[in-house]
Amino acid sequence: MRADRLVATLLFLQSRTRVTVAEVAAELEVSPRTARRDLEALSTAGVPVYSQRGRGGGWSLVGGARTDLTGLTAEEARALFLLAGPSSTTPELRTLLRKLLRALPEPLRPGAEAASRAGLTDGTDWSRTDVSASGPHLDALRAAVVDGIQVRLGYAGPGKPVGVRTVHPLGLVAKAGHDYLVAGTEQGLRTFRLSRVVSVEATGEPVVRPRDFDLPTVWRTFAARLEDRLYAVTVRARAEPGAMAILERLFEGRLHVGAVLSDGWTEIRVDGPTPEVVATQLAGLGARVEVLDPPEARDRLARLAVELAGVYGAPVSP
Repeated sequence: MRADRLVATLLFLQSRTRVTVAEVAAELEVSPRTARRDLEALSTAGVPVYSQRGRGGGWSLVGGARTDLTGLTAEEARALFLLAGPSSTTPELRTLLRKLLRALPEPLRPGAEAASRAGLTDGTDWSRTDVSASGPHLDALRAAVVDGIQVRLGYAGPGKPVGVRTVHPLGLVAKAGHDYLVAGTEQGLRTFRLSRVVSVEATGEPVVRPRDFDLPTVWRTFAARLEDRLYAVTVRARAEPGAMAILERLFEGRLHVGAVLSDGWTEIRVDGPTPEVVATQLAGLGARVEVLDPPEARDRLARLAVELAGVYGAPVSP
C-alpha cells in the first residue's frame, strides 16, 4: 500500500541526513519515479521535507525534524485505533490517541480516524446491569505493574472470605471477558481474577521479579492447568433434537455430538470439572436430556429432583 511506503520513506529520511531518489528507490524496492512521487506526496501532506538540486543535493527533513512515529504501518495504525475504540478508553488514553493521530502523516489519518469510530464496547447486559468483569481496581493494578510496586491485595476467592495479602504484581492478562493479575506471592506465582479483588493498596516497596520471568509463557502454563481441570471428566448422555441448539450454546467446545439414534435423539458427551457440575448444568433441560453415565452424574440429578419436589411439590395442572 502507498501509505505504508510513505511511512517507510519518512522513517528512512529520519535515519539519514540527506537521501537521493535513487537511494529511496533502492531501500523501498520501487522505481525512481515512484520514490520521487512519494517524496513529493510527503511534502504536499505537510511533512517538512524539501529537495536540493545540484551536486550533493537530495531530499532532507527541514532542520533534521523528527516525528513521534513508532514505525506503524497503515494496517497497524487502523488496528490500534479500532482496538481502543471511542467508548472503551479512559480520558487519558483518548488524549494519547489524539496526540498519536496528529503525529501520523496525513495519508494515514483518515483510516485511523475511521477505525476509532468503528468499535463500541457496551458495559451492560440486556437487563442494563453493569457487567464489567474487571472491577474498579484495574487502573491501580496496572500502575503497580508498570511502576513495579508491591501491593496489599484484598481478595475473595470462590466460596472464601476476603483475605489480604502482599503480592508482587507482574502482569495483567485479558481472557474470555475477564482480566487477571499474575503476581508473585510467598507461595510462588499466582493468578487473581480482578472481579474478585476488593481492595488495592500500594506499599511503596519494589517488586521482586523472578529471573527470566516471561508473562506469555507463565500465562500459558496457568491456562493449561485450568483447561485440564475444565476437561477433567466426561458425562455421556442422549438429547432430544430440540435441545441441541441450547446444548451447543451452553457448552460450546466442551460438547461432543455423536450419532443420531433410531428414536431421533442424539448421543452427546460433555466435558467438565466434575460429574456433579456437569449434571447441575444439564438439569435445566429437564427430560429433554437423559444422562447415561457416570453414576455420580445420575445421582446428582436424582437428588436435585427430590430437593425441588420438596420445595415446590407436584406440578399444578393448568
